[in-house]
Amino acid sequence: MAQPPETVGEALQYCVNALENSDVFYGHGTDNAWDEALQLVLSISQLPLNSSDEVLPHALKPAAWQQLKLLLERRVAEHIPLPYLLGRAWFAGLEFKCDERAIIPRSPIAELILNEFKPWYQGAEPGRILDLCCGGGCIGLAAAHHFPQLKVDLADLDQQALQLARDNTGLLGLEERVSFIHSNLFEAIEPAKYDIILSNPPYVNASDLGMMPAEYHHEPELALGSGPDGLAITRQILQRAGSYLSDNGLLIVEVGNSWPDLEKLYPKVPFTWLEFASGGHGVFALSAKELQQFGASFAG
Repeated sequence: MAQPPETVGEALQYCVNALENSDVFYGHGTDNAWDEALQLVLSISQLPLNSSDEVLPHALKPAAWQQLKLLLERRVAEHIPLPYLLGRAWFAGLEFKCDERAIIPRSPIAELILNEFKPWYQGAEPGRILDLCCGGGCIGLAAAHHFPQLKVDLADLDQQALQLARDNTGLLGLEERVSFIHSNLFEAIEPAKYDIILSNPPYVNASDLGMMPAEYHHEPELALGSGPDGLAITRQILQRAGSYLSDNGLLIVEVGNSWPDLEKLYPKVPFTWLEFASGGHGVFALSAKELQQFGASFAG
């Protein structure tokens, strides 16, 4: 631009043009240049993300423009996902602290939480939930926020991710109902009976991991890849989850694009594949009874 943008609207158009003329990949909260530019400009301008067109004529302060320009340059040149640049992300209607200690929240399980796990969970009102492979804690913390009676355990192998989960727990004021467990899956988790176990574990297979856009390589590889078929961790979850569920409990796991391989691996298991109005796929549900019935399939 010959002159720096003077209004929010001008800055928004500048960002849209820059993003459209770049090779950035969208997949961390937005899927197009307009939405990404909107989130960037409104955040830097300290305006609500649901602002109307009335904010477009608002003056853009020179300091905001300098910050905006710097972040945009890094987004385009370094392919850093926008939530890492802003230091925050949104999940299930909540704002979370977001940095490279954990992957960026984007699971379709958010929709399931907002719908109170219906119609899949058939037990009494859930009282205790485990978020396994919790990362920054968004799934378990969103459940705790939307279900005031819930006690939630957040478990992860990565101490840095658990610290981010602690930070987010404090941000949401949920310290009294949330516990943290440093554990390799179930290894350090004491025998318990959870009503629901939620997990968004690493599930990217080796082939997909090598072809992922540059943006994903800013995320911890430990939280993405899971062996040649992407199911190394999911297999372990299926082997042991039944022992940690109440009689009417439910296991919900996201496996993304690895879902066809999971069905081939366990052809007799009646996975329920959840559908989402807001998009997303590769999330299955199994009841405690189903895990018990087909336990022999998961052994070994």
